[in-house]
Amino acid sequence: MTETLSAAVPAPATTPASACPACLAVPAAEDLARRAAPGEARLMLSLPTAHCAACMSTVERGLAKLPGVHDARVNLTLKRVAVAAEPWVTAEGLIAALDRLGYEAHELDPGSLTPTRADRAGRELLMRLGVAGFAMMNVMLLSVAVWSGAEGPTRILFEWISAAIALPTVIFAGQPFFRNAATALKAGRLGMDVPISLAILLATGLSLYETAEGGGHTYFDAAVALTFFLLAGRYLDYRTRAVARSAAAELAALEVPRALRMEGGAEVAVAIADLRPGDLVRVRPGARMPVDGVVVEGTSELDRSLLTGESLPVWTGPEAVVSAGEVNLTGPLTVRVTAAGQDSSLHRMADLVAVAESAKNRYTSLADRAAGIYAPGVHLLAFASFLGWLWRTGGDVHLALNIGVAVLIITCPCALGLAVPAVVTAASGRLFRKGLLIKDGTALERLAEVDTVVFDKTGTLTLGAPEPVRLDARAPEDLALAAALAAASAHPLARALATGAAAAGVAPAAVEDLREVPGYGVEGRYRGRVVRLGRAEWVGAAPLAATATYLDRGTGAAVGFPFTDHLRPGAAAAVAALRAQGMAVRLISGDAEAAVAELAGRLGIADWTAGALPEEKAAEVARLAAEGRRVLMVGDGLNDTAALAAAYVSVSPASALDAARVASDIVLLGQDMAPVAEAARVARRARRRIRENFAVSALYNAVAVPLAVLGLATPLIAALAMSASSITVSLNALRLR
Repeated sequence: MTETLSAAVPAPATTPASACPACLAVPAAEDLARRAAPGEARLMLSLPTAHCAACMSTVERGLAKLPGVHDARVNLTLKRVAVAAEPWVTAEGLIAALDRLGYEAHELDPGSLTPTRADRAGRELLMRLGVAGFAMMNVMLLSVAVWSGAEGPTRILFEWISAAIALPTVIFAGQPFFRNAATALKAGRLGMDVPISLAILLATGLSLYETAEGGGHTYFDAAVALTFFLLAGRYLDYRTRAVARSAAAELAALEVPRALRMEGGAEVAVAIADLRPGDLVRVRPGARMPVDGVVVEGTSELDRSLLTGESLPVWTGPEAVVSAGEVNLTGPLTVRVTAAGQDSSLHRMADLVAVAESAKNRYTSLADRAAGIYAPGVHLLAFASFLGWLWRTGGDVHLALNIGVAVLIITCPCALGLAVPAVVTAASGRLFRKGLLIKDGTALERLAEVDTVVFDKTGTLTLGAPEPVRLDARAPEDLALAAALAAASAHPLARALATGAAAAGVAPAAVEDLREVPGYGVEGRYRGRVVRLGRAEWVGAAPLAATATYLDRGTGAAVGFPFTDHLRPGAAAAVAALRAQGMAVRLISGDAEAAVAELAGRLGIADWTAGALPEEKAAEVARLAAEGRRVLMVGDGLNDTAALAAAYVSVSPASALDAARVASDIVLLGQDMAPVAEAARVARRARRRIRENFAVSALYNAVAVPLAVLGLATPLIAALAMSASSITVSLNALRLR
């Protein structure tokens, strides 16, 4: 195996004087801690089929054996491998080596995969939570001494030390609330963070005033504890969201960063941005199409499964139209550029996804909707309490302000802020154990409202891997011939046939002069006669109704070898369970009509569409939404990405390409599709828990608010009551586990 892998990455005849274009265009990869050494290339590949620690070990060891490769690191979460290598090592060579190891790979542009704002926001939130927690413990220790009866200078000293800890803590840790409150006020609205910020600032300010005046009623512990609890709720909410990149960025990263432009009969590697309509580019077998264009020379077959969902490769030749992102399988092609870079069809799909994501992001969570009603009432009540006590006491600002702050704290929407994230976190934990990863904070709320489910076919309801049917019923000589010819081809059906024959213990026949005819199949000589394996029209066979490849034995009629695509485990159960829950189920695929009809019949799906383009899938989801349907989209390919982003809520398998996984709200971690129906059931239960938490919050306020308004609760008692309501909400959420 080592010799085979090494052949995939040829060593250079001489050491190049400068780095390859990848070294100039690609910054340090995120999965490798150290930066690139001078003259070292950084390459990033997507590994959509990697799924376990064994995959990680196999890929890293296999790549490390290649000449020129210094280091390789696999990130299983993102399904990528980052490679540090000599400048002459190419992505095409690495992809070929990985293919020999049994892993599909696609080149990514690491320059497009910069850390997101969400990554930085999460680290910042966790840091502020840690600071608030540390400060809260210290201020509480000082408060215990004060509550225990410390008097005179000792009490004053402890209060000033508490102030020295609490002031910078509140200023630093409370920044997320202060920023959001300022933004809301500038926009002329009252969000949940406005009363939160007022409660924190007034409690701190009043305590500082009391300390300076020696009044003896300070609430630094309440202010810091309030900040800590609220940050904990905010971080819970953050943890339920995807810490991933936007699907548009992932699509952009899949674009081939370089192309081979024909200049004076020679191939010159240039950046995609340097290509212009009319340029000629050479696309080698195994490479991804870098541009939209028209074939001017060569014949081959294209794998369009990621873009269109077609399970079979498509023949292409002169005058055929090709699109960026397709994979050239068998023969070299010369393509005249019609669109490149920002103008390519792949980039237009990225734009379509970005627009769809923006539309979905306008969904307002239950907590936000409740806060829109709750926040104005809190402010009015606190202000009315302040004015009422100011009038009743004949102008005692100190007492009126104390009561106003107590009302603000006791009505502070901490329980409201925890009501949703606590439930979502508990539900997410339960579904994770079932094999589902919830990426978006509002995904469960939206999933509970779904009434229509749209499935993709290839790679979603099926495993997307063709397998030959009933090889044991074939004549031994036919199998031996087919195995020998299939072993000489890179075509997916040929690879599946060769693998199936080897598993059946078939020894390949001694076929000579093997050669692949790009776009048609493989031929050779056996016992003096020409034998072929490939397309029906090439071997003179009548096409079968099923997916098949055909063997011409040189004597008699050609023989067809049909293939089937196995159902994903649990697919039938998921479809049946979703229908039992009252949902309409549809199948929309880019595959051929016969294949889609056969699968729909097996699953009992009456409403299906075949041959759908990516934009047609997204348009159909949009049409259903316009009819008032709440659509759950389940898909895995690039052709599904726009529809996944446009759907009300979306699911993709972990085997999906990065772009599809990132566009989806939920990721199916295993192969079993049954948990999709379980997620819908849990989502409805989670929605009930959320509403129960709102009821708990409302009941708490109904009891606590009158006490605060009547002056029977100090800010400290208010903070303790607020904490008790938050704990109650969290315990109710844990019932989902």
